[in-house]
Order: sequence, then C-alpha cells, then structure tokens
Amino acid sequence: MNLENLIAIKSIASHYELEIIFFENLNDLGIIEIITVNEEYYLEHDMIIKVEKVIRIHKDLDINTEGIAVVLNLLEKIDMLEQELNAAKNSLRLYH
Repeated sequence: MNLENLIAIKSIASHYELEIIFFENLNDLGIIEIITVNEEYYLEHDMIIKVEKVIRIHKDLDINTEGIAVVLNLLEKIDMLEQELNAAKNSLRLYH
C-alpha cells in the first residue's frame, strides 16, 4: 500500500496527546477506518477533517467515544434536515 496518502495514527495521537486506544475505539464504533500496514496504524488523509472534529468534541466537551458516535449521528441528521428544508423552500419559491 502507498503510504503517501496515509497519516500515522501514532503521530496524530502524539500531536493531540491521545492514546492509540482512543483511535481503536473510534474504529470499533465505525467512526473512522484504520488501515494497518506492517503492524502500524494509519488513516487516509481525507479522514483528517473528521478526526479533528471528533477530537474537538472529545476534548472540548469531554465526551467519550460512544457519545461522539451519538453526536456525529445527530449532526448528520441535522445536516440532512437542513438540506430537506432548503429543498422545500426552493420548491415553494417556484409557486410564488
């Protein structure tokens, strides 16, 4: 596997002062997808925005990994509802 598109979880954990088990728990909950290469854990570069959001939720709000899964689910539902609301508003504008 090409390591150019991967970020070592060890370096992310060190940078944010987190344990590797935190990322393993996120992986177990399906929040992130860990890639293992030569017994080292990695994340794809495009996951970093989501990981940083998860870390902010964890550190700023002191929420555990299970709670993070709930928060992310609720945020996704809010986004979906906002899109539906905007689509409905746009449909109503056609009739005005």
